[in-house]
Amino acid sequence: MNVVGVLVVVLTILVVVTGMVVSAGVRVVAQYERGVVFRLGRVRSVREPGLRLLIPAVDKMRKISMQVITMPVPAQEGITRDNVTVRVDAVVYFRVVDPMRAIVEVQDYLFAVAQVAQTSLRSIIGKSELDDLLSNREQLNKGLEIMIDSPALAWGVHIDRVEIKDVALPDALKRSMSRQAEAERERRARIISAEGEFQASQKLADAATNMAKAPAALQLRFLETVVQVAAEKNSTLVLPFPVELLRFFDRAGNPQAATTDEPQVPAQPAVHAPEAVGQLMALLATPGLREALAAPERPGAQAKTNAAGQPAAGKESA
Repeated sequence: MNVVGVLVVVLTILVVVTGMVVSAGVRVVAQYERGVVFRLGRVRSVREPGLRLLIPAVDKMRKISMQVITMPVPAQEGITRDNVTVRVDAVVYFRVVDPMRAIVEVQDYLFAVAQVAQTSLRSIIGKSELDDLLSNREQLNKGLEIMIDSPALAWGVHIDRVEIKDVALPDALKRSMSRQAEAERERRARIISAEGEFQASQKLADAATNMAKAPAALQLRFLETVVQVAAEKNSTLVLPFPVELLRFFDRAGNPQAATTDEPQVPAQPAVHAPEAVGQLMALLATPGLREALAAPERPGAQAKTNAAGQPAAGKESA
């Protein structure tokens, strides 16, 4: 009976020890991880995701994340190629592509990538001008990515992309750039205004040429302007009478005075109410009055007719 009890105790101890040994050698590798197994100090293999068994006290495993790592680069102060002091910060996106190299080739690949990113950022600041840092960031990002990716490939790390986040400028330089932008906007506004005046002057010159070919058009335009002004009842219109209109009334009232060569008195400006102006416009719109106004402007009209509408004396004698 004592022997059976001893055997049971021994078997129990063996089972417990075996369970502890087996549990010590069991490892779980996640889907986004890879396990690098060292057996007695040498790299044995890289284990894929899942449940993995190791030899206790012989094998050791280090897990490496294969996810994309986002690493902010602290702001670096430097002098650009055109001697401007700026502070630039960036962000680096990278991931491990070879877990074995990331463990064996470099002591801490995260720290190494951070240091390379900082030194590369300082270098790219010194090689670039201020305008490139502000407006041409895409090419700078590509150049910075190549500079960081070159040493990182030997560590089993691939740089996905590098982005420049912010460019801090001195306050004096900001004020200078603001004044420059304001002056540029003012220059554009003046040029646009001058171009508008030039085009308007061309159109006015064309209109004046057309009206010079047809003098009646100028009179019609003048009458239209007067009608538009007289449309408002709360205004007083000062209308200068044309000399031709006074001569027409003079010839219509005194036919004998049309043959004299006495100098005509120029018309004086008259002040009329809007109602009187409307009546005058209606009078001027009659066809007979328009023909009479246009008669003195036609060449040879005075030689053919006199003020009373009779043939000239020269033709009677003939």
